[in-house]
Amino acid sequence: MSENGTFPRMTGTEFIPEWFENVSVNRSAAERRAASLPGRRTVKKDHQAAWLARAITCIDLTTLAGDDTAGRVQRLCAKARHPLRPDLLAALGLDALTVGAVCVYPTMVPHAVKALEGSGIPVASVATGFPAGLTPLPLRLAEIRYAVDQGATEIDIVITREQALTGNWAALYDEIRQMREACGDAHMKAILATGDLKTLTNVYKASMVAMQAGADFIKTSTGKEEVNATLPVSLTMVRALRDFGDRTGQWVGFKPAGGLKTAKDAMNWLILMKEEMGSRWCMPDLFRIGASSLLGDIERQLEHHVTGRYSAANRHALA
Repeated sequence: MSENGTFPRMTGTEFIPEWFENVSVNRSAAERRAASLPGRRTVKKDHQAAWLARAITCIDLTTLAGDDTAGRVQRLCAKARHPLRPDLLAALGLDALTVGAVCVYPTMVPHAVKALEGSGIPVASVATGFPAGLTPLPLRLAEIRYAVDQGATEIDIVITREQALTGNWAALYDEIRQMREACGDAHMKAILATGDLKTLTNVYKASMVAMQAGADFIKTSTGKEEVNATLPVSLTMVRALRDFGDRTGQWVGFKPAGGLKTAKDAMNWLILMKEEMGSRWCMPDLFRIGASSLLGDIERQLEHHVTGRYSAANRHALA
């Protein structure tokens, strides 16, 4: 660990299929464990407010729409700088609060960089032919380099699902390794698109291959699949990163994305990280939530905590 409490870039390992090739995930057991998580901790009142404030610091506030504009990105960045109204911050005893990062398409990176100047909030960019990842590899690598050149300090890459579905793990490792190199100093989050991988066993294996290839984070989904982040999938990925950490001493982050819309969702995933990994994995350098509408519901719940009343959603500024 560095002096500022964060972790160095992941180096990964050589390709070691023995770490995952004989693994088989019991779906029923994973679903039972995941179903038990929301009831394992009762977090109320001030403690709940503190957890929700922590969740805000872990959000990758995201816009990935076909009609994104510079103006929309600027509004998103304004919300990222000030995710809670000043009166709520004061009532909660907080001096300041920001989100974990802002995530946009590569062409929107310069707008985000300019809007976030001086804030310390990282700019993340999707790349590699997001969301399908089916463009030629040289173009995917060029897109990573473009986003980094524009100022992105975090890159969310997508894997080639065919390689996972056909068990061509060596080819998947080689591609992700090249993507990792193209990222340079930028942190790399590997999106597994778990809704396309069919089985939890494939999810575990893809997680392990991505970490061996040097991913700093493993991420569930693009948000564009038919099924995105679920607790059983997330549990499987978290167990994989725990196993990887036990073998290598490298601490890899985790990012659920897609379908997390409510404050209760944020609490459930924080509970997963607390139960499975401990408090250290509830910090933004090791845990992120990819979301767009989630922040609005968290702000609404915190206003209820402060005032005892639920406000209309339109009382809160939109990102």
